[in-house]
Amino acid sequence: MGVGRFVYTPILPLMHAQAGLSAGGGANLATANYVGYLLGALVGILRPALVRSPQVLRGSLIVLTGTLAAMPLTHSTAVWIALRLTAGVASALVFVIAVSSLLSHLRDHPAHLPGWAFGGVGAGIALSGLLVLALRSVADWQAAWWGSAGLAVVFTALSWNLRVELPPAEVTDPGAVTPARSARTHRWFTALFVGYTLEGVGYIVAGTFLVAAIDQASPGWIGSGAWVLVGLAAVPSSALWAWLGRRWSRPDLLFAALVIQAAGIALPALVGGVAAALISAFLFGATFLGIGTIALATGAHLRFPRSVALLTAGYSVGQIIGPLAVTPLLHHGYHQALILAAAVVLVAALAAVVLRIGFPHRMADEPAGERRAHPTA
Repeated sequence: MGVGRFVYTPILPLMHAQAGLSAGGGANLATANYVGYLLGALVGILRPALVRSPQVLRGSLIVLTGTLAAMPLTHSTAVWIALRLTAGVASALVFVIAVSSLLSHLRDHPAHLPGWAFGGVGAGIALSGLLVLALRSVADWQAAWWGSAGLAVVFTALSWNLRVELPPAEVTDPGAVTPARSARTHRWFTALFVGYTLEGVGYIVAGTFLVAAIDQASPGWIGSGAWVLVGLAAVPSSALWAWLGRRWSRPDLLFAALVIQAAGIALPALVGGVAAALISAFLFGATFLGIGTIALATGAHLRFPRSVALLTAGYSVGQIIGPLAVTPLLHHGYHQALILAAAVVLVAALAAVVLRIGFPHRMADEPAGERRAHPTA
């Protein structure tokens, strides 16, 4: 999913230079992918049985890989948009199925295990970024897409036998009583949903324009290198945030991660130079997956039905809104867009403060010892 969804960012400059893709066309391709991601998340909400289907997982992996291989076969922007839309749907299904599987099968295991699994997205970003960085001086944009498809084939084979989420009756402790969805539970989930949706707005602005903003101020390898650094920082980030959860509550962790990310997004807009660019990339990479890990685990902790798909849908809506909201600011460069994105992420941090009020760190039907089994609760 990290390769299929995020390789577009480092390939985009090559498509502008070599394939005749306009700036507007590039933005449309990005938006199509975000719309597809929302559609995939909505499928997980409306048809929850699909989230527990090995056939849907494998089909999505094949489709996602196929869209990468098909990109260099045409010069039609309309076809590219259709392919990126399809890739977005497949990416969302892969993500929702994988996360639901993690939260189901690793419920009673140390929290760092699903954290390392989330790091696979960062590994995909880093590897695809390194691939494009290596190919850009010796090959063209088509070779970059084919190379990314080859990477996706390898990871599809490795993830082919992932055990999907079990039906609820099979993962529920027979002696446990599922807590009723009280008004307070709805309030906590609403605060979480709002914060995670706002994170989608701020995160995607940085994810779309951070490399371009760095390139504008520091031409050369810095922009591409920063994207690789984003991926490398993301690999251990979720496991690290899970480890920190042994001492901090989830709402506190979510607040801290959002504040750190806001600082990272704003940094290249406030301070120039290579050091600021690389620090920004590191802070962004070290938080965006961690925030997802914490938010999705919090939804599961609250026992809110279909929380993964609902939160992913909200996040997807934020990703569509973000680029549209900052488009009027891009006439003056990327700095104002990054500042606005950082401000939105700070508002998301305020939602985490609301989530903190009366948050149930241990659900009523959990035995006291369960707190140790879920160290990030």
